[in-house]
Amino acid sequence: MPSFDEVLKEAGEFGMFQKRVFFLLCLTGVTFSFLFVGVVFLGHTPESYWCRIPGAADLSRKCGWTLEEEKNLTVPSLNLVNRSSNGQCERFDIDWNNISVSCADPLAHFTNHSLGSVPLTTCQKGWVYRQPHSSIISEYNLVCDNAWLLDLTQGVLNLGFLAGAFTLGYAADRYGRILVYLFSCLGVGVCGIVVAFAPNFSIFLIFRFLQGVFGKGTWMTCYVIVTEMVGSDQRLVGIVIQMFFTLGIMILPGIAYLIPTWQGIQLAITLPNFLFLLYYWAVPESPRWLLTRKKGEKALKIMHTVAKHNGRCLSPHYSEITGTNEEVTNPSFFDLVRTPRMRRYTLILMYAWFTSALVYQGLVMRLGIAGGNLYLDFFISGAVELPAALLILLTIDRIGRRLPFVISNIVAGVACLITALLPEDIKWLKTSVATLGRLGITMAFEIVYLVNSELYPTTLRNFGVSLCSGFCDIGGFIAPFLLFRLAAIWLELPLIIFSILATVCGLLVLFLPETKGISLPETVEDVEQLSSLSGKNGRKKKHQDTTSYI
Repeated sequence: MPSFDEVLKEAGEFGMFQKRVFFLLCLTGVTFSFLFVGVVFLGHTPESYWCRIPGAADLSRKCGWTLEEEKNLTVPSLNLVNRSSNGQCERFDIDWNNISVSCADPLAHFTNHSLGSVPLTTCQKGWVYRQPHSSIISEYNLVCDNAWLLDLTQGVLNLGFLAGAFTLGYAADRYGRILVYLFSCLGVGVCGIVVAFAPNFSIFLIFRFLQGVFGKGTWMTCYVIVTEMVGSDQRLVGIVIQMFFTLGIMILPGIAYLIPTWQGIQLAITLPNFLFLLYYWAVPESPRWLLTRKKGEKALKIMHTVAKHNGRCLSPHYSEITGTNEEVTNPSFFDLVRTPRMRRYTLILMYAWFTSALVYQGLVMRLGIAGGNLYLDFFISGAVELPAALLILLTIDRIGRRLPFVISNIVAGVACLITALLPEDIKWLKTSVATLGRLGITMAFEIVYLVNSELYPTTLRNFGVSLCSGFCDIGGFIAPFLLFRLAAIWLELPLIIFSILATVCGLLVLFLPETKGISLPETVEDVEQLSSLSGKNGRKKKHQDTTSYI
């Protein structure tokens, strides 16, 4: 009986069948990016807002005022009466229903002196918003004392990502890749619709959390399916999936520009997930996973289908594909740290995920956007990430994974340090170097996906990748707090921290083995035979031993 890698070579390592599956699953990257960064448009801050004053709306209708006139006539600048408020979070304690006013000058009977004696009160009746597009800020009044709740919406989403990494990563290794993928797509779609029509903010938060859980399930599982369906020389397709993530970032501002309400935007970026349910008839279960569950006959049947679509034919003498002799057990965290090399790889990868997310998000928030047009600036910020993926595609298959992984982290670290030390009066150079740092950390972020999936055995791959990538979500949590709190001490202090984290990560990556050209490990024993210098030969010898045993 042949091994899976032997059958895959005969069926075609990246033929028409894999290309079709690859393209279909790449579309998941687009919808996941919508979920990941959609809060920028769902929670866009209104152009202006002010306290809703009792009776002012009726007076405005009676006098025929525009919103701007209502604001100017009923919410005067409080600094005229030696007040520090601007009317957004406080108002004069005046009930327009109880006083006689004129439409021309409703505050005429107040002098500056007497107006200064009028007490201020909080916005008890809500706010008036002036904006071209509605957002969750105006929907749930996430301003003033409640402004932090907008950050909570993204924090809850990241909590969902973290929970999804543990739960659905485990489920995909136990129950199958495609089953969990389809279930996750359904979950993202249903929860997204509930988010769009949530009757209150609590329901919004609960289902946004669940959207994060299922969203992580779609993203990680599609990545693993693609990696397991192609040969060792074609696993760079995982990098291309992340280019589709960038494509989604570039598409999103166009969607947001054309749709005037946040509910419409939410539905537009959610409903495509239901189309992925059609993949039930187009994307098969991972044959590698089937082998780990002792289902060699089903795996061989799928490989016959792959060969047929690739214009090839498998040997009729094949009755079953050789799987691992390792006893099938449900994955657990202890499997990732039980043996020496698995433990080393796991700890390094966790740190790499954490650092990549923290430094990436920190640099994005610090660098800001170039101009005042949110839609154009967001598009440009996505386009900046494309060269990172192109550089990876041009180098990683020629010189390997480890060296670009090391260099990209160190470039990011050095760039952060230089940016921190450059004087403010050469802003163009400071911005250019910071952009170079973002390019470096983006490359590191994309490479860690590939290396993580290549270093774990099939029995633990989805669970291991999901668990390690959970540290990405932890880094995302910490990034804004680290940036803003340290910047209050010294503006460039966060860059020093980013520099240290990225440089240390680059040095730690040196202790990972090179995975270029090796077959995906099937068992923990295979992983233990990998080494930084002789991984390929060790893997080859392992297959020879297996063949001899058979």
